[in-house]
Amino acid sequence: MEWISNHKMLTAFILCLVCTFLLTVIICRWLIPVLKSKKMGQKILDIGPRWHKSKEGTPTMGGLSFIAAMAIVLTIACFVYAFFVGIDMPVKLILTFLLALFSGLIGIIDDSAKFKKHQNEGLSAPQKFLLQLVVAGAYLYLMHITGNSNTSLYIPFIGMTIELGIAYYIFGMILIAGMLNSVNLNDGIDGLCSSVTAVVGGFFAIIAFLNGVGELALLSGVCIGGCLGFLVYNFHPARVFMGDTGSLFLGGLVVGMAFMIDNPLLIVTAGFMYILETISVMLQVTYFKFTHGKRLFKMAPIHHHFEQCGYSENKIVGLFSLLTALLCGISLLGL
Repeated sequence: MEWISNHKMLTAFILCLVCTFLLTVIICRWLIPVLKSKKMGQKILDIGPRWHKSKEGTPTMGGLSFIAAMAIVLTIACFVYAFFVGIDMPVKLILTFLLALFSGLIGIIDDSAKFKKHQNEGLSAPQKFLLQLVVAGAYLYLMHITGNSNTSLYIPFIGMTIELGIAYYIFGMILIAGMLNSVNLNDGIDGLCSSVTAVVGGFFAIIAFLNGVGELALLSGVCIGGCLGFLVYNFHPARVFMGDTGSLFLGGLVVGMAFMIDNPLLIVTAGFMYILETISVMLQVTYFKFTHGKRLFKMAPIHHHFEQCGYSENKIVGLFSLLTALLCGISLLGL
């Protein structure tokens, strides 16, 4: 997408952010009673923190609010720029948003299965992972045939590019699926995933303005606006949860933005707090098996470990958001 000036890009970014924020707040306010009326309440696992039992019944699938808001704002923005400003339709933006949408669709299927089963387990892990690989593969294929990607992998901080050939797509599919599940695990306490993702969205906004990438400016704007709008209802004590619907959507959005700038590995450092959640679970399970019942952490994912150590949910959200901001600052050196 060719942009006329940084001033117009900044205006578009601010408008997308503010409009998405307001629209998310409005939609979520309407959506919460609808979810309550349909008894779409969160089921809490018995293996989770005992004090989380008080959250059982809180409406979930609230991620539909920011998904709808982002879709509306981006659709209007794209048509305004295409038909009134004369800028070509942003293919990268559209494909990346579709990656997020279809990732969110997997979440909708998963959340719906939970309600049908009346428990906190929907799709099996293999089923979910297979669907994620299919969506990731379709995204990478469409990016390739539209000329928006190649098979070279840039290594941030080192400044080296490696030609992977067909292996690039295998790598890409695994990275996308891995990030989807990591962001999903991050959504474990009130406001955590929304806050961390708002920070990551800000990181990509900085990249957009540093490099004059208009498509990324629009996408990061709606990402920040949607997350902040949802936080109005999701901050502790949460009145609604985003569910797998929202967390998988956000996972697709942040990893897709990394692919948009042809620097997919950058999400590993900028989004390391997501990945840390997955690492903590893997370490916990491995340590438990090898020590025949001992635990490395008091509870996994790691945000629950901090809860068990006496940290309040708001303090954990603040800590994770601050660490994410620091990691994003370091990641700017990898451009």
